[in-house]
Amino acid sequence: MNSRVWPEVPLGEVLAERQERPTDEDLLTGRVRIISKIGFNDGVLQFRSDGQTKTGMILIRPGDLVVSGINAAKGAIAVYGDENAGPAAATIHYGAYTPKRDRVDTTFLWWLLRSRTFRELLREYVPGGIKTELKAKRLLPVPIPLPLVPEQRRIVARIDELAGKVAEARGFCRGAIDEAEALVAGAIARSLADVPVTGRLSDVLLSDPRNGWSVRCDNDEAGTPVLTLSAVTGFRYRETEFKRTIAPTSPDAHYWLHDGDLLITRSNTPDLVGHAAIYSGKPAPCIYPDLVMKLVVDETAADKHFVHWWLRGTTARDYIRVNAKGTSPTMKKVSQGIVKAIPFPSGLGLAKERSVVERLDALQAKVDELKRLQAETQAELDALMPSILDRAFKGEL
Repeated sequence: MNSRVWPEVPLGEVLAERQERPTDEDLLTGRVRIISKIGFNDGVLQFRSDGQTKTGMILIRPGDLVVSGINAAKGAIAVYGDENAGPAAATIHYGAYTPKRDRVDTTFLWWLLRSRTFRELLREYVPGGIKTELKAKRLLPVPIPLPLVPEQRRIVARIDELAGKVAEARGFCRGAIDEAEALVAGAIARSLADVPVTGRLSDVLLSDPRNGWSVRCDNDEAGTPVLTLSAVTGFRYRETEFKRTIAPTSPDAHYWLHDGDLLITRSNTPDLVGHAAIYSGKPAPCIYPDLVMKLVVDETAADKHFVHWWLRGTTARDYIRVNAKGTSPTMKKVSQGIVKAIPFPSGLGLAKERSVVERLDALQAKVDELKRLQAETQAELDALMPSILDRAFKGEL
């Protein structure tokens, strides 16, 4: 059946706006959870951890369709499922709608409203198009192509089948990347397993590790780039992870970065504190922040790239994990003294260090190529679902 022969039905014929309000007591006691947002990509509801609110609220009951008035065109539409034991709430920037189940399958409607087909309908029928906040008075008059309920359910079953295959393929991609990362971790462990630890990191540093600058970032386009923690996290430098500051700077200050500088995070979660990366020279000029230290390696005593690999290895990571301090279980810090005392094979010699670096760099290059190919595949998979939905609502599935 082609969608061109499906009757067009205003949404108001199959959806009724719910106009209930939660009580303040229900919100404050947590008896009614408050929606924080709806995922754009998956249409999944996320909830706040508290009941505090400074704006008007709406009530949502199990089985309702929840529509973000601001982000509906981006996919922020969810179903508050029948499996929920009680109601939920959201701000007045959301709408709650009860599907008329003798006319429409809720899942069919959920898929349709998150499709390009519906975005095109919004552009055509809503004044201001997809940039307009989608209140009920604008949403409910929009006509949608609507087959009979049995055909809706057949289409939903087909979409779900294809969506499952796409999700399975995504899982294979993620699994391949995880295996590649595990391969690198294993190679690091094997390459460094028999290296005699004869000293400390301070043996090969020209100066003490030094924190960067704690400066207010306003993200003014004319401001100076300041790295964020994520620029260093993961032991890979990310040159796009920075903010900007228009604070006055000094050309002679210590916080400026130079191409090839080795950086280490001094504060983060237990698994991420102590991650290190080498600054690529971009962006330039660039400032490193207070939560990052710069390590100045004596390159007559050690290869800087070997130091980077060593900090990624088991010996250094175990030492940091044990010695990082902090009362919060989710945030730990390493001091200058802890970093200087990291066990290090200071007697290994430059030739052997460079041999290890060459071997691990070659493996990392192969893994990076695999990850690039997997990212391309992931992008192709991401484009599949919109294509599947296009076909579904043209009656071609």
